[in-house]
Amino acid sequence: MPDHLHTVEVALTVSFHDCDPMGVVWHGNYFRYFEVAREALLRSINYSYSEMAASGYIWPVVDTRVKYRQPLRCEEPITVSASITEYENRLRIDYQVRNAAGEITTKAHTLQVAVEQATETLCFVTPDILLERLGVKEC
Repeated sequence: MPDHLHTVEVALTVSFHDCDPMGVVWHGNYFRYFEVAREALLRSINYSYSEMAASGYIWPVVDTRVKYRQPLRCEEPITVSASITEYENRLRIDYQVRNAAGEITTKAHTLQVAVEQATETLCFVTPDILLERLGVKEC
């Protein structure tokens, strides 16, 4: 499997409401930045959240890891990238946040698993629909 199959980048600007009284982004708000990038990534492979639901699967996040390297500040332009790095038996998405100078300020990843929506059964293998959308399986 390659290092990453698909990658997207989104440009954002740190909002005032994302910052704590010291003027830096509160650590929990990074998850919103990751979500924006994850949604863009999933749309890029034609497997948005509504398409997931229509395919009969939900993909809850079951684990996250974040490494904060440098703080982000109010009104700072940032770029958030999201890359699919694993798809067999689970979905791993890696994230990087870069400041305007291009420095990596934050690294993270999320793990998601497929759950059959109708039965709420955990899938131990990746559903064919994701493999098709990733282009690793013939339709």
